[in-house]
This record gives sequence, C-alpha cells and structure tokens, in this order.
Amino acid sequence: MTRNHATGAHQVGVLFVCMGNICRSPTAQGLVRHRLRERGTDWAVRLDSAGTHGYHVGAPPDERSLAAAARRGIDFRDLRARQVLAEDFHQFDLVLAMDSQNLSALARLRPAQAKGELRLLLDFAPGLDVRDVPDPYYGGETGFEQVLDLIEAATEGLLAELQHRLS
Repeated sequence: MTRNHATGAHQVGVLFVCMGNICRSPTAQGLVRHRLRERGTDWAVRLDSAGTHGYHVGAPPDERSLAAAARRGIDFRDLRARQVLAEDFHQFDLVLAMDSQNLSALARLRPAQAKGELRLLLDFAPGLDVRDVPDPYYGGETGFEQVLDLIEAATEGLLAELQHRLS
C-alpha cells in the first residue's frame, strides 16, 4: 500500500498484465474501473495495465475487446498499451497476470526486493475450474465475451480484497 502524496491517504495499486496489453489486461482494467465507479465510493485504488511484451506499445485496445465491453456498457477507449517496467513491481501492490505463462514471465522480470504481489487474476474467482483467462486475439467474437465473463467472475473477489486492504 502506498501513500497518495497529494491527499495523504493510503492507496492500493493494481496492475493487470497480459502479453500485448490490447485485449485481456485493458479489459480487466476497464471493467474493474467501471465497477468501482458504479459503486460510487471514494476508493483509493490506482488501476493500470501493461503487457509482458512490447508488441503494441501506444496502441488502443483491440476493437473486438472494446465492442464486447460496449455491449455491457463498459468503455475503456482511453487506455493505451504499454510494456511492464521494473518499477511497476515497486509501485503496485498487486500485479495480476491473466494467465500462467504471463505470470511466469512476470516472475522472471520482478526485481529483488519488489513489494508487488504476483498473482493470477482468476485467483479471485475460486469457484471457477479455470486458472487462465485465454487470449482471444486469434479467435472469434465469442472469445472476447468469454474474457469478459471470466474477468467479471473475478471482479467481486478482487473488490473484496481491495476493500480489505484499504480498511
């Protein structure tokens, strides 16, 4: 947990990570941001997303991700892809990978003494029988809907964890 220098309040930082940061991780950031806004609470939560690879740095989210989210009233067109940086592991309390492959990549990138806790996003949805949010990039429209369903399943558990950390 970090202290917001402007307000003096404690803040929890969450970084969502996939491979290219144009499908799954911006979807997670956008959906969680949307749920926080819906609750109308003054949560001191900093959300961001990044990719383990720099394939799409500066690009907006995939149009198919945006379209699937828009059908659910969620908008994250403002986000832009970036690559994970070493300082992210110091600036974020939770670094949440979308799948085991990216979790392994993050473990290799994580500097010694970093405070960021590495986990899978779906750790927050213990009732599911899957651990990985599959990459929809090379599939059809249904893959993007499935990504939203899985992220949605983890969101309540993640919000409960954030609330616990802030209390």
